[in-house]
Amino acid sequence: MEGNGKKARTVITKAPQETFALGVELGKKAKPGQVYCLNGDLGVGKTVLTQGFAQGLGIREPVNSPTFTILQSYEEGRLPLHHFDVYRVGDVEEMEEIGYEDCFYGAGVSLVEWPGLVEEILPEDALWITIEKNLEMGFDYRKITVEGED
Repeated sequence: MEGNGKKARTVITKAPQETFALGVELGKKAKPGQVYCLNGDLGVGKTVLTQGFAQGLGIREPVNSPTFTILQSYEEGRLPLHHFDVYRVGDVEEMEEIGYEDCFYGAGVSLVEWPGLVEEILPEDALWITIEKNLEMGFDYRKITVEGED
């Protein structure tokens, strides 16, 4: 399901602040009901991008990865933000218990870290963001691919 036939763009960032800024840009453009799938290894900058995304939505409270809670929702921005970290989800039934459908198909926007683990429940029109690092290019170098933007 990765990529949905829509265009993709690649952004190179060389500092966490640049990754954050891309998140801000994406958050400002986010629309109700959008689901963003956030792919990348541990420590690659998914939380930094999400923090920028939240700022782009006008969310001021601290945003951290919901690794142990699976879902953290923020209501204070122009759209609610539902931040999922499904790394520890055992099966899709856990997502149903959390009420993912209300998040995915509601008035807010959802960001899903480790989306490959719940791929069967992701909407077909989900946007995919893949963050890759390349230490040969520098410690803070990131190649970020965004697929599915209009």
